[in-house]
Amino acid sequence: MAGKSSPPKRKNRTVQLSDVIDGMLDPALRRRGFANRDLIVNWASIVAAPWDRATLPDKLVWPRKDRPDPEGAVLYLRCLESHRVMLPHEAPAIAMAINRYFGYLLIRSVRLSLNPLSLPQAPAGPARRELSAQAKGRITEQTRDIEDPELRAALEKLGRGVLGKGKH
Repeated sequence: MAGKSSPPKRKNRTVQLSDVIDGMLDPALRRRGFANRDLIVNWASIVAAPWDRATLPDKLVWPRKDRPDPEGAVLYLRCLESHRVMLPHEAPAIAMAINRYFGYLLIRSVRLSLNPLSLPQAPAGPARRELSAQAKGRITEQTRDIEDPELRAALEKLGRGVLGKGKH
């Protein structure tokens, strides 16, 4: 008589999302020339402002091995339309910052990608409800004794914001 087989082991534990998608992202990044996610994940700490928010690495193009000097890749950056004119002038500084971060010659030159960077639109905040005359009077009464007009205006605005929140 054969013995009972043991039940399959379960891993009932929480797993970070980054651990789950590692296997899915790495092949896609390799197709774009990236060996790993370090350059993309740490982009904001690698390059200086305003390029940390205005640009994003698009792809790395490595030189062919039959070339006499096959060192360094060409990094193509997606860039906001408003910064595209200035990027070629700052490209050597960006390449130096990346090479300094990694500690070796990774990037030979930086070029603009044909695809512009488009930032997601910020979601609209919740709609404020219209304050009643009683609520407006209460705000005015509570801020009446404040002598500084700027402070009084700021506190009135805060009061309108606090009392204007809520469900319609």
